Amino acid sequence: MSKQLEKQGSDKVIEMTDVWKSYPNNVRAINGINLHIEKGEFVYVVGPSGAGKSTFIKMMYREESPSKGDILIDGVNITKLKHKHIPYIRRKIGVVFQDFKLLPSLTVFENVAFALEVIEESPSVIKRRVMDVLDVVLLKNKARSLPSELSGGEQQRVAIARAIVNNPEVLIADEPTGNLDPDTAWGIMDILDEINHRGTTVIMATHNKDIVNTIKKRVIAIESGRVVRDEVRGSYGYES
Repeated sequence: MSKQLEKQGSDKVIEMTDVWKSYPNNVRAINGINLHIEKGEFVYVVGPSGAGKSTFIKMMYREESPSKGDILIDGVNITKLKHKHIPYIRRKIGVVFQDFKLLPSLTVFENVAFALEVIEESPSVIKRRVMDVLDVVLLKNKARSLPSELSGGEQQRVAIARAIVNNPEVLIADEPTGNLDPDTAWGIMDILDEINHRGTTVIMATHNKDIVNTIKKRVIAIESGRVVRDEVRGSYGYES
């Protein structure tokens, strides 16, 4: 194993130490964050628009790199990874976006299978895993459908299935209910809660006050790039 990918023993699946992020236009998005997230936790990330939540989330899967500081994912310091090693660490992390990002010309099955095809899994493993995760998100009967034939909630469930088909240790959900009606949003939360109960660490950035205040989990609040609250069973704390 490359020294860059050697793990340091810990129950912390994510560790941030003195993390700063500035963009070329001199906008400072993250200001000295220190925190850790344990394996199996469910964490909400909240805060006003422009607070730095998106940058905070993107740094966890190396879409963005910090200007200073260290980020460890499952014991691996991803801030020091060479570009060729980034795909390896991303296999440990599933990401769900607000706008689904499904491939419109592929069926539900094919969209989910794509994540396994890129790592050259065998056809038999792909079929079994895809159908297993479609069962988790209650979409086995839609395997042959195209995204255009699905509701918004169904498309988000496909996106979740695609994110978990590699059995990631961490699932990052960036506003996963942002484009959905309230009833559909609660259905998505049921699925995320079930995934968490199966052992996956879930980190969810959200503006949904009702969800955060009803389904009590750890809350990390970010304002002006700083963690201003970190509560075990927190509340949203902002006007929606």
